[in-house]
Amino acid sequence: MKLANPLYYPLAVAAGGVVLVLTVRFANLPIALGLPISAAIATGGAVFLKRNEPESLGIGDPELELEIIAVKQQAIALTQQAQILRAESGKLLAEADQMDLLVAVQYACDRASEFPSKIDLLVRKLKGGNALLSIQDLEQQLIQVKQKLRNSTGIASTQLQALAAGLQRNIDLVRGGESARQAQVASLATLIVDASGVLQALQNKLRVVNLMDLQQTAELRSLTDELSCFQENAELLLAK
Repeated sequence: MKLANPLYYPLAVAAGGVVLVLTVRFANLPIALGLPISAAIATGGAVFLKRNEPESLGIGDPELELEIIAVKQQAIALTQQAQILRAESGKLLAEADQMDLLVAVQYACDRASEFPSKIDLLVRKLKGGNALLSIQDLEQQLIQVKQKLRNSTGIASTQLQALAAGLQRNIDLVRGGESARQAQVASLATLIVDASGVLQALQNKLRVVNLMDLQQTAELRSLTDELSCFQENAELLLAK
């Protein structure tokens, strides 16, 4: 059980005060008995309120912590969605000649499930002071993305172009006074939202695909490739 000081929780103190008034004035109990009851109510209320507070990430920036916690919740929701699709794909792609496609879908789902661990990695870096990005760091990330873009085609190229544009926006924001760490978290949030959209499209496509139609199965594979690329882009963002 978390220890909690009731003085930090006005609602708990107020509840204790109400109980004290009720026990002493209306129940006619002696104040010597009412005070311990009131204190117990206030302490119990403080413990309850503290238990329902989000854990501090220990990075010394409450505003950024709230942003990271929100992004982590999005990542967990994406993981849950991915695991549902993974299980569903095992039922829909059960024939021997569908194994390659099944492996592709499940691999993409596994990759989509890695986002929470990526956010945990970011938090560890922030705690260790290793993620205090400068404009130079962001510019180096942009250079790496552009270098990879030269050798990319198709979906990977499209995603890298979007990532490069996002990094350029982050650089502009930092030059305007925005925190580089907040920009990095915002980029991760964008990747997670985009990945959720592609995962939903993959699920919708899988449920109606005609597996005898080569064009439709190619579209399905394209979505699995696109989903997997989001993790590669997250790794680029966290490369420092």
